[in-house]
Amino acid sequence: MNARANFTRMQDSTQQDWQLIGGEFREFSKGLPDRVIKHLQILDGDYGGFPIDRYTHSLQTATRALRDGKDEEYVVCALLHDIGDTLGSFNHPDIAAAILKPFVADENLWMVQNHGIFQGYYFFDHIGLNKNMRDQFAGHPFFERTAEFCELYDNPAFDAKAETLPMSEFEPMVRRVLSRPRNTIYKAAMSE
Repeated sequence: MNARANFTRMQDSTQQDWQLIGGEFREFSKGLPDRVIKHLQILDGDYGGFPIDRYTHSLQTATRALRDGKDEEYVVCALLHDIGDTLGSFNHPDIAAAILKPFVADENLWMVQNHGIFQGYYFFDHIGLNKNMRDQFAGHPFFERTAEFCELYDNPAFDAKAETLPMSEFEPMVRRVLSRPRNTIYKAAMSE
């Protein structure tokens, strides 16, 4: 990936420049799963006061979803739901949702985007917040899905003795899900 366009302002770019950039982008995008996995692994050893580190929590959440028969996309969402903890300390669900948005269905995206508020049902009262904050979404088509995600997979995934599959179990799933963008403004350009 060494070829470069020659413009100094985008408005001066040419179709030839964008063919070159597109070729570079296609190669670069193939490495997205590796970059996402590597970033998730930054959570290894990051306890933040929790009983287990955030990486183990992520693996355990995905393990629970997988063992419960959830589909591959859902399991990848479970795995990556807290990937934003390092960069979005005050809005980690937004970071995870931004990464997943091009690749997942609306119901899974909404679940990841809002899991922080729904997870609050289990602890917000301990930090002076309204544990029922999630009720603002009552009646939303994905309310129950998100409540279930937190109840069955996210909430109980802090157990050092619980089954926790290794990343190698999830890596092929991450590669498949992150190789099929379906919600991107660049979709039409990608099919050329």
